[in-house]
Amino acid sequence: MKPHWLDEDEMRAWVAFLDTSNLLLRRIDQQLREDGGVSQPQYELLVRLAEAPGGRLRMTELAAALVASRSGLTYQVAQLEKAGLVRREACLDDERGVLAVLTDAGEQVLHQAAPGHVRVVREGLIDLLDRDQLVAVADALGQVRTHLRQAAPGAGGGDLRDAERPASQ
Repeated sequence: MKPHWLDEDEMRAWVAFLDTSNLLLRRIDQQLREDGGVSQPQYELLVRLAEAPGGRLRMTELAAALVASRSGLTYQVAQLEKAGLVRREACLDDERGVLAVLTDAGEQVLHQAAPGHVRVVREGLIDLLDRDQLVAVADALGQVRTHLRQAAPGAGGGDLRDAERPASQ
């Protein structure tokens, strides 16, 4: 089957998305390392736990929310556990389940890093767009996210399929 190549506008949109996401994520990661001593993926993990009831989530739920493989999530949780920012607990209603739990130190890192994080997000994206552009970007990316989450799980490496499999963590 012959590829359906991108036209000029499609290529411009694709390259702009790649460049923007890479540049912004690099700035965010740098700020988070300076202000909180954590990487961007670790910060996102801490935020997901902070937003969860009781500051705890099953590892499978956390992996699915972060779109991470089980091994990738296990590595990040282990690093955060060594730093005292997260701990693991057995799941009381499922002996095979493991919970990731935000510690007081993890919550403190979030409070320390959050002001700089929101500043970088605003300076690098939000404040550069007017309200109509912001709504259009949110709508467009929301549509893409919904499509990708509904598409066959695990496309591109099996990460989602593995992350959502409750039989083993």
